[in-house]
Amino acid sequence: MIAFQGFSLQRACRLSLVVIVFGGLGLAGCGGTSKKAQAVAPSNPGRAGQATTDENGKQTAIDDAPSGGEQQERSQMKPSALSHYQRGMQQWRVGDLEGARTEFRQATQADPAAFQAFYSLGVIQERLGDKQALSSYRQASTLVATYEPAIVAYGLLLARNGNLSEADEYLSDRKARMPRSAAVLTGLAEVKSLRRDTGTAQRYAQDALKINPDFRPAMVTLARDHYRNRRLDLALYALKAILDGEDENNPPRDKNNAEAHLLRAMILKEQGRRALAIEELRKVVVLRPDLIEAKVQLAAYLLQSGNADEALPLLETSLRYKKDHLIAHLNLGDAFRLLGRTAEAQREFDWVITRDGSIPQSHYSVGLLYLFSSNIPGMDPKQQVAAAITSLERYQQLRGKPQPGSSDDSDQLLLRAKAKQGELSANEQAAKAAATASASGVTSSTPMIGSSAMPAGSSSARPGGS
Repeated sequence: MIAFQGFSLQRACRLSLVVIVFGGLGLAGCGGTSKKAQAVAPSNPGRAGQATTDENGKQTAIDDAPSGGEQQERSQMKPSALSHYQRGMQQWRVGDLEGARTEFRQATQADPAAFQAFYSLGVIQERLGDKQALSSYRQASTLVATYEPAIVAYGLLLARNGNLSEADEYLSDRKARMPRSAAVLTGLAEVKSLRRDTGTAQRYAQDALKINPDFRPAMVTLARDHYRNRRLDLALYALKAILDGEDENNPPRDKNNAEAHLLRAMILKEQGRRALAIEELRKVVVLRPDLIEAKVQLAAYLLQSGNADEALPLLETSLRYKKDHLIAHLNLGDAFRLLGRTAEAQREFDWVITRDGSIPQSHYSVGLLYLFSSNIPGMDPKQQVAAAITSLERYQQLRGKPQPGSSDDSDQLLLRAKAKQGELSANEQAAKAAATASASGVTSSTPMIGSSAMPAGSSSARPGGS
């Protein structure tokens, strides 16, 4: 049983949706898209807030032009800071978040007015679970009061941390100050959607598109709100307009929008359309190396089909961008298990259970590891099978009563484990009995010294006797 992020567990689903829906706004990438990180960002309002690509076509940053189309004067980053900033971008692109954090921090030290560096530092800090992320976002928006990426990221991180009311209040205040900001309206629409205020969420996203008809994040927000509220047909219709278009007169609005492809993959998976979901996930993995939810979902599909070789690098690179991702660690353990790398599998499962022992799949996977591995370091076969039984029983306890129409093979695995336990006990008893019998047989058959007896005879029986 492979864990799917956002689907296998109710709790994981709730958490993963918060992560996924904010990707295009809060975590799409670092800011400052021109090669020199000029203070005046590209002035194409149609591209504001969109992902930009590197030389290999991968989306690794966002265009931070004002989403309302207005021109804004911004100070240029000092050359001493710019060199650190560019190195930080390179580190981000290859998934070296610690290195990126160091470079962006040095950029802010070299130029305390480098607002883009503060925003990008916040992105990295958020990925690393660094509590200073909010402070970095706030500093960026303090330096440039209308810097939308930092404003939206600050509000959405509040929401991600569970402070929905505070996020709503903060972004509502910024909306009042920046009524022409499509980005702030879209961020606020996300928060309203998370608060289950779907009517306001839809209205704000539509208002953002009235300000900037080509503002793609607002389009995706509309689709996500439909998805959250189980209007799957409407969500797919909105995604079709973004990714496919209607006809030659209505071409796709943003066919390479990774967020939209990921959302469509989630819906297709939920509908049981496996092949199409996998196709969408593969597109996301190519477009957005940092969108780890897509890698985790795709890896789970691959592990289900036994393709651990392809799943392994997806999971390993996912952990570069979020080192404490529980489901990625859990599925990485399953990949190692399928590849026969027992010690590494055990390490990953132990890591997950230590941090959250309530995830049923982790105990299921440990049960498989103990039951089918030929050798677990420090355990004999009887200890292995006993541990397998304990883990599988713990899985069933956490899973609870199966839902109608659903089933798993844990009962069969428990029967197999107990049969193996019985067989091991029987073999042990047979071995003991054989040893006892062998020892007894050796003693009774040993001849006594001087006991070479001969048949009795008499003189009358001797030939020729008289």
